[in-house]
Amino acid sequence: MLRVNCFFQAKEGCFDEALQAAMALTAKSQLHQGCKAYDVFESATRPDVFMFCETWLDEESLALHEQTPEFAEYAGILSKCGTLKIEKFEF
Repeated sequence: MLRVNCFFQAKEGCFDEALQAAMALTAKSQLHQGCKAYDVFESATRPDVFMFCETWLDEESLALHEQTPEFAEYAGILSKCGTLKIEKFEF
């Protein structure tokens, strides 16, 4: 299993657009083969930060997810709206 934590920090004025993209990506990603869990959480202490928490069956499932049209669409919006820090863990 593979855990991916993606921490997102929005540029000023971009949080709402980024969060909408994150929620849409989450809904689509939950349907992808090999997805065991996929959610997005807003920070309780920082109004410009949210986090994706993903669990994938394996690296292959994650790679297929990253090749989907919806990933490209929403990742493009997110990259325009802020910055991501990604952490991966195998367990």
